[in-house]
Amino acid sequence: MPTDSTSRVTIHTDGACLGNPGPGGWGALMRYGQHEKELYGGEVATTNNRMELMAAIQALESLNRRSAVDIHTDSSYVRNGILSWVAKWKANGWRTSAKAPVKNDDLWRRLDVAAAAHDVEWHWVKGHAGDPGNERADALAGRGAREARDGMLTA
Repeated sequence: MPTDSTSRVTIHTDGACLGNPGPGGWGALMRYGQHEKELYGGEVATTNNRMELMAAIQALESLNRRSAVDIHTDSSYVRNGILSWVAKWKANGWRTSAKAPVKNDDLWRRLDVAAAAHDVEWHWVKGHAGDPGNERADALAGRGAREARDGMLTA
């Protein structure tokens, strides 16, 4: 997407689940200059937190070169995790402070690698509050969840 290092990619992400756990979906709206790209997907059996993580992972992994990125998420879990918890988990061998295994560590590890490949600033937005980017990401996540439920997504 990016053609120079002075511009930023703006990404809005969201995850959804039809039951938690249940069929779930993730969505990402990506903007660079005048260009927009929508990404979405889903899984038949998952959780909302996994789909929130997948939205950010898929968006970052879709970038084909190092980029300056603003990610807007309504998930405190994702934002707090990547900004403070991941460093502690890594230092503790992917264990929590209570010595328990980190939940969703497979996705946290993947997000850590994907985020490190870019210059990312993480922004929290209130979900379902009229933010146009968040609303579109939510619609994409819902589409992914419905298609996963209905067997319309392929691996």
